[in-house]
Amino acid sequence: MFFAYMALRPAAGTLSPESRLTLWRGVLGRFFPWVWACIIVLLASGYGMIFLYLGGFAGARLSIHVMQGIGIVMMALFAHLFFAPWRRFADTVDAKHFPEAAKHLDQIRRIVAINLSLGLITIIVGASGRFW
Repeated sequence: MFFAYMALRPAAGTLSPESRLTLWRGVLGRFFPWVWACIIVLLASGYGMIFLYLGGFAGARLSIHVMQGIGIVMMALFAHLFFAPWRRFADTVDAKHFPEAAKHLDQIRRIVAINLSLGLITIIVGASGRFW
């Protein structure tokens, strides 16, 4: 998310609207399957550690519960992004309705910004949680 928001977005801004939106269609179309895979790995590894090493939720520190809560919100935001704005964006780019596609890409950008912020908060919680 950081790469897309902080590096690709500014670099793509120099392209024509049609080229920029087509680029984003290709990048996100390849990126989102990896996001789904990461969600599965994060859930499996996180809950595996909770149940195998911490003895369940009762043995987890507050920071673990906070990270889990933020992670669930992030996953819900991504699921919404994938099944609503992304689908509309991909369809409008494929149909070459670029002004409408730009509106959907802006929705995606806002959700990614929120998820990026939540991800950074989760890193801070994870890194500092043992001191709580």
